[in-house]
Amino acid sequence: MLPGRNRIHQGDDFRRVFRTGRKSGTKHLVIYFLPTADESHAPRVGFVVSRAVGNAVTRNRVKRRLRAIMHSRLPGLAAGDMVVIRALPAAAGADFAGLEQSVGRAFERLAR
Repeated sequence: MLPGRNRIHQGDDFRRVFRTGRKSGTKHLVIYFLPTADESHAPRVGFVVSRAVGNAVTRNRVKRRLRAIMHSRLPGLAAGDMVVIRALPAAAGADFAGLEQSVGRAFERLAR
């Protein structure tokens, strides 16, 4: 589980990451990344899992898996970084390892 200080809660923050951040995608998800010079807050992560992914049970399972994956990746993010992960419908059929590989691949592309 991600602590509250590491979650994006405000819609304005989501919009800022979507509009000004870099993005990278795989067949399961799209990651939007906004490195910021504002180091006054911890790195923050937000998730977008729409109804297209599946019913409520499926969406919550995808969100739980993504939260666990990002919890292990938090130490690799700098203070002030913001990340938004948007799950695609294919994420519903992916297992934990598949989602973890997708997140890793998307972050590798962003690092280039």
